[in-house]
Amino acid sequence: MVLISLTRDYIGRMLQDISGMKVLVLDSHTVSIVSVVYSQSMLLQKEVYLVELVDSMSKESMMHLKAVYFLRPTLENIQHLRRQLTNPRFGEYHLFFSNILKTNQIQVLADSDEQEVVQQVQEFYADFVAIDPYHFTLNMNMNHIYMFPAVIDPPSSQNFCDRIVDAIAAVFLALKRRPVVRYQRTSDIAKKVAQETAKLMYEQESGLFDFRRTEISPLLLVIDRRDDPVTPLLNQWTYQAMVHELIGIQDNKVDLRNIGKVPKDQQEVVLSSEQDLFFKANMYENFGDLGMNIKRMVDEFQQVAKSNQNIQTIEDMAKFVDNYPEYRKMQGNVSKHVAMVTEMSRIVEEQKLMSVSQIEQELACNGGQGAAFEAVTSLLNNEGVSDVDCLRLVMLYALRYEKESPVQLMQLFNKLASRSAKYKSGLVQFLLKQAGVDKRTGDLYGNRDLLNIARNMARGLKGVENVYTQHQPLLFQTMENITKGRLRDVDYPFIGNHFQQGRPQDVVIFIIGGTTYEEARTVALHNASNSGTRFILGGSFVLNSKRFLKDLEEAQKMSRSNSAV
Repeated sequence: MVLISLTRDYIGRMLQDISGMKVLVLDSHTVSIVSVVYSQSMLLQKEVYLVELVDSMSKESMMHLKAVYFLRPTLENIQHLRRQLTNPRFGEYHLFFSNILKTNQIQVLADSDEQEVVQQVQEFYADFVAIDPYHFTLNMNMNHIYMFPAVIDPPSSQNFCDRIVDAIAAVFLALKRRPVVRYQRTSDIAKKVAQETAKLMYEQESGLFDFRRTEISPLLLVIDRRDDPVTPLLNQWTYQAMVHELIGIQDNKVDLRNIGKVPKDQQEVVLSSEQDLFFKANMYENFGDLGMNIKRMVDEFQQVAKSNQNIQTIEDMAKFVDNYPEYRKMQGNVSKHVAMVTEMSRIVEEQKLMSVSQIEQELACNGGQGAAFEAVTSLLNNEGVSDVDCLRLVMLYALRYEKESPVQLMQLFNKLASRSAKYKSGLVQFLLKQAGVDKRTGDLYGNRDLLNIARNMARGLKGVENVYTQHQPLLFQTMENITKGRLRDVDYPFIGNHFQQGRPQDVVIFIIGGTTYEEARTVALHNASNSGTRFILGGSFVLNSKRFLKDLEEAQKMSRSNSAV
């Protein structure tokens, strides 16, 4: 519950102390922060009758309403507020900011409030989108910026880093902790973010972060997506990750408008473990088990529906009307999950994803370069396999065998190019330049560590329960190393003169470049096992393979235009 309950608590405190009818004013970031933890009906219970965006507000005067502003403390938002306070539309203004306000910003607000309508100004540290209890994101538009040296676009690079530092600071302020900070040695941007975060917490705002010490400090580990480029390239077979891969999830909402015949009220559905018990129970289940569980849910619903058809008496009628909202909710839930699973089954069938995914998992988890080359070639020759799936297969092959088979790699590149005019030449090479073996810190394929080699062999001998979910993200190994005190200082240095003896109880891992729902699942399952260490995962974006490829393309475009200058 940790991140969701912290954010919900902040918003609850904002709204409940202000009595009467309210308008809630948000910006493009805080609208996401609020929407994932507060439903429309919850806002209504707090007497919020109107929600507006700070940059597109009407001019209509509403002096009978109290305005609750919840904004990021950006220069732009302060300017909006300055203009709106000079000519107030509401009777009272209650200003809440999602992060630390600068002194000069407070001064600007004070100077603008000539009519003394501002009742309070407060900082509530919820500057992150808490999509699951242990998983947050920043929804950063310019997500591809992390792939460049800062010299290419210094202002964008600095803004990107600043946004991440702000969010990490807010997470620790909300948790009331000050961590020791470590980062991935091979990533310049991870080092920069780690240094600036430590500077903020230990120097610039040390008073704010001066919380009661724990025996072993919490840990913040800043890492780079490029250390594990495999995870975002794979098809997914557990419910939440699969919905994001095949349909897409944004702020826990799924857009079903383009899917067959979906009733009007179900064209955008909420997929949240907080609001949907079936989803909470099944979000990490694999597709096969999910099908059985959906069937069970449909059967239960039909039982309820049948019993509701047996309305004989006035009492039966009254009982049905009493249970009607629950019945409606159950009906909505059943049709939502059935619609999504039906659509995903259609896509799997149409795009031959079972054949594709089997080869992907082999490339990610098992050796055998000759067999892998044959398998990838055979799928590239199959007209039924989509161009983008072919591209991903070649990328996975290239990441695995870049040093072993340059000749075969060239053959695959040529095959890709002849297959589709849409193939972006050089994109696989660009991926290798960004995230090839020479650039990575972690042991992505378990080749260096004897224990991992033994584990992989044992796994191969025993056979795997489900060939489609063999893959473990690199994050799994990183978390294991942290809990066992084996995360090497040389690969993940500390900032400053800090070090850690013993196992931290709280760890926040931030992935610059974005997280995946497969990694979020790894964290949730670890936390459920009560190992004594609680992990929280954050990232600049929640990736599926489409988004990861889009970021690669944007970065490739930018580096080309830069080298042309």
